[in-house]
Order: sequence, then structure tokens, then C-alpha cells
Amino acid sequence: MKEALEIYIDGACSGNPGEAAIGVVIRQQENTIKEISSTIGEATNNIAEYSALVVALQEALILKADRIKIYTDSELVFKQVTGSYKVKNEKLRFLLDQALNLIKGFNGFAIQHIPREKNQVADKLATDALKKKKQAKVVAPAFCAS
Repeated sequence: MKEALEIYIDGACSGNPGEAAIGVVIRQQENTIKEISSTIGEATNNIAEYSALVVALQEALILKADRIKIYTDSELVFKQVTGSYKVKNEKLRFLLDQALNLIKGFNGFAIQHIPREKNQVADKLATDALKKKKQAKVVAPAFCAS
């Protein structure tokens, strides 16, 4: 894949911690190649954000991308990946280490912090996954056979 992939990532939680989900949009030359909308179980919002990053990097490697640019509205993820912030939480450290190892698979990598309003598609994918999960948990009333 010659052109760089542009990847928008987001995580969402219902409660913090709570049921969590990720949204990932992979684009190339303004064309959407893939969208990922998935729950990840119970987690914090920061774990959801990092999980979206790890999944995005894995997908980019599967797509044989040479260069990628990640867009995130998570200042924490952005600053920790770029080394501006230290990582104190061991769960986040594990996810950051995973991400940094995956990044080694690319010839070009960049990450950019963007305002939330510029990340609406990834945000919607993450929140839609949470909504679907909640709808799936609706229990039908039990009927008694007489």
C-alpha cells in the first residue's frame, strides 16, 4: 500500500469503568477502507482509547500499510505515545508497549491530537457499539406455561 493510511480512533464507556467500546475508521485518499465498531468488555475510557489504537495498528499491518497517520481526540493517548506524558498505570503501560511494538512495523508513523468534533465518525462507531450491546441485553419477559 503506497499511500499513507489515515486512521481515526476513539473509545467510549458507559460509566468509568463500565462497558466499553472502540471505533476505528481507516481511510486512504479520502476513501473509507474499513470501519470497526466493537465492544471490548468492562474497561475505563483510557483503556478503550488505547484499545482502539492497538486494534487500528493491527488492522493497518494486516492491510500491509507502509505509512500511517493516527488521529485521536484523546490528549492522554497522544501525549503518552509521543513521550510527553509518563505512563503510571500498569494497564495503560501494557497497551502502550503493545502499540509501540506494532508501530515498529511501519516505515512511517505519525499521531495527531484533534478536537472531538473532527473525530465524529470514530466516536459514533464506538457509541453505536455500546448502544447495540445495551439493546442486546434487553431481556424478554418470561412466559409461564400453564
